[in-house]
Amino acid sequence: MASLPPPPPSLHSMPSHSQPLTSPSSSSPLLSGTTADAPITIGISTRPAPSTKRKRRLADLTSEEVSEIIALRGKMPQAVVGKKYGIEQTEVSAIQRSQRAKTARVGDDHEKKNAIKRIKDVEISLPIVYGTISFWLGKKADELHSHKWTVYVRSAADEDLGVVIKKVVFQLHPSFNNPTRVVEAAPFELNESGWGEFEIGITVFFHGDVGEKPLELFHHLKLYPADESGPQSTKKPVVVEAYDEIVFSEPPEAFLARVRNHPAVAVLSHTTSGTVSFPAAAVEGTNEKSKGDTKDHPLRQWFLKHSEAEELPSIAAARQQVQNQIMKLRRDLHMLETEALQLKSSAGH
Repeated sequence: MASLPPPPPSLHSMPSHSQPLTSPSSSSPLLSGTTADAPITIGISTRPAPSTKRKRRLADLTSEEVSEIIALRGKMPQAVVGKKYGIEQTEVSAIQRSQRAKTARVGDDHEKKNAIKRIKDVEISLPIVYGTISFWLGKKADELHSHKWTVYVRSAADEDLGVVIKKVVFQLHPSFNNPTRVVEAAPFELNESGWGEFEIGITVFFHGDVGEKPLELFHHLKLYPADESGPQSTKKPVVVEAYDEIVFSEPPEAFLARVRNHPAVAVLSHTTSGTVSFPAAAVEGTNEKSKGDTKDHPLRQWFLKHSEAEELPSIAAARQQVQNQIMKLRRDLHMLETEALQLKSSAGH
């Protein structure tokens, strides 16, 4: 008889409303596509209770906490970081974006071998959104498939990311058949079904002329709404998204020439008089449907809005926190230097 492996501690089961269940005799997945060798009994646990932790303000964070939040960028889902420090996910995003991580370049030897010429004082910004949308299956749900969901990486402006991104690899929970899924064309998304929540690894690969190593992202699949007081709905999904900007500093000349007029990117030129932004110009044929854009996506009505204007207060507060941290570190450094000089002077006598 087929059975299921025990779910890891991070997985959430369906809402508690029945007795413990035994895996069916047929091959059945934990989330989707898993088989095993012997029948076992699985206990249905309740969904986690809503957090009663009092929300904090950004001003309440210490310099050390701000540093920790920045250091967790890409290593822990922003929603989890927010719960850990008692702040909103949007505030976590604002703090981490105040210290935007640059993409990692390919090795210098590779660049010399291929004679890659980089353009100094120029940045290419690619605003992206990555996340999940999950629907409860209602009467169609069973003990192993309570939700259908989609994980994706999309353009914040619903443009075609294929101009910069070559492929995206989604790493699902090991209980899935073929847990490593490769999507080689935009839109970069994956549809699945299951009953458990888990962290999805997302690796973004760029085209060769971009000259950057793959970018690692992480997203926590969420199936149940934050407000669990009412019944679930099959019509209103649970949507969790994170906004970010992939920044290419000193991009290769060929890459810049190829994408500078594409609506998915923004080009920034840093001059002695300041930073000049060159908004993406409309390219020929942009009124036509692009194969990889998400402007007519069937789930587009559920995509969240990620307006810079809406996040400006949080971004400004986060930047102020970072500046305060820098000033504190400078004061500490000055005190240490002064103390070292005094000790050196005392030793001389």
